[in-house]
Parts: sequence; C-alpha cells; structure tokens
Amino acid sequence: MIDATNISKVFNGRKDRKETLAISNLTMSVKRNEFVSIVGPSGCGKSTFLLMLAGLEKPTSGNLTIEGAPILGPGVQRSIVFQEYLLFPWRTVQGNIEFGPRLRKVSKDDCLADTRDFIELMGLTGFEHCYPHELSGGMQQRVAIARALANKPEVLLMDEPFGALDALTRESMQMELQKIWLQTQCTVLFVTHSISEAIFLSDRVVVMSKRPAIVKEELKIALDRPRQRDMHMTRQFREYEAYLKNIVWEEVN
Repeated sequence: MIDATNISKVFNGRKDRKETLAISNLTMSVKRNEFVSIVGPSGCGKSTFLLMLAGLEKPTSGNLTIEGAPILGPGVQRSIVFQEYLLFPWRTVQGNIEFGPRLRKVSKDDCLADTRDFIELMGLTGFEHCYPHELSGGMQQRVAIARALANKPEVLLMDEPFGALDALTRESMQMELQKIWLQTQCTVLFVTHSISEAIFLSDRVVVMSKRPAIVKEELKIALDRPRQRDMHMTRQFREYEAYLKNIVWEEVN
C-alpha cells in the first residue's frame, strides 16, 4: 500500500543555523489494511515522515509511493489526524464532520447519511449541534477522527492523536480506535511516544532511530484481536514492551 525507499529529508538552516538532516535513507513499507505504529526518541522525524505521507512535506531524496503512484501532494485517499484537534470553532459537530464530503460535492442526502453513521460510530449521538468549545478534549478528538473518516480514506495517518488526553480518556480512545479500524479496515499509520499504546493497537511496530532517522527495528505484534483492556497484564505484552523499551532507550542514551 505504502512504500518508502531511501527517504531523506533536509531542512534548510535560517541565518546562522546549519542545515538539519532529519531523516536519512529511511526504507519501510505498509500493507493494505495494516495497522502500523511508529515509535522513537523525541525529535527523530516521526511526524516529519507522516507529513510527507500526507503530502504536506516533500522528501529531499528517495521514493515515496502509495499503490505504486508517487505522493506529490495531499490526496483524497489519505486523511490525517493531529494531536491538536484543529476543529472549525464556528461549525457544529455535524458541520465539522460533513465538511470534507461537502467540499468534494457529495450529494446532500449521502453526506447527511454518512455523517450520521460516523456520529453514531464515534459515540457522538446527541451532540450533533454542539460546538467544539462545548465538548471535552476526548469528544473533540472523536470529532476530529470522524471528520477524517468521513472522507472514506484508504489510509488514515495519526500523529500522536491521544497525547493531550488524560490516562483514562486515552485508554477509552484506544478501544474506540480499535473498534473503528476493525469496522472500516483502512490502513493506519500511527505515530506515538507510548510504547504500550503502540503494542496494544498495532499489527506491527516500527522503531525509528535518533536523528537522522532510519528504521532501526520492526516488530510484528502477534496478539489476538480484538485486544482487551487487561491484555497489558499478560506476559507476552510485557515481553514486547520490555523489548521495545530497550531499543528506544538505546537511541535516547
């Protein structure tokens, strides 16, 4: 589904600052319908790579393709969800979710039907006419995810989407995201600083090295689905967690 081959990204310096090599010869691939998480030290280029997949940044060198076609800019087959909710404050929950389909000139009836489906899927029934400032952080992020899914993307890119949430809300959102992914079966690339979150959600976890980033390790997560809350306590989960923590700490230190 996604192929990145020898991707490098250099940010030009400003005034007296030197150029920064953020990513160097990074190579990885993602299969269709796969849930892949990326972890690694802060500032290693995880978000930069996601922005390149979204078409919002361009690699300095290398090949980046989706279904064999080069990524030259944003496209309807990809949606991105950020840590910041970035909702339109002047639009209601329904207005935010239907924004993309209306922009694509989806018929009014189809747009309304799809919006209702995603409102129900995200547990937002009863809040359709609320504005973002009237919602909790967790509910705002649900709206952001629903807005991304309303475009019916083949690839969902998520950049630390639960990082600003409290622990209990974050756990609840992980369960919701798993349910949504199992129902929609889109391809998900998920950036997180939480190793346990990556293990819980993913089919595979990719560890990036410190800057300039390369793929240091890839680990297949052979846990049954759907994942249950108490899975964090199992021996297999803890072994995955210890293994990945050691690799990340090697880079941090």
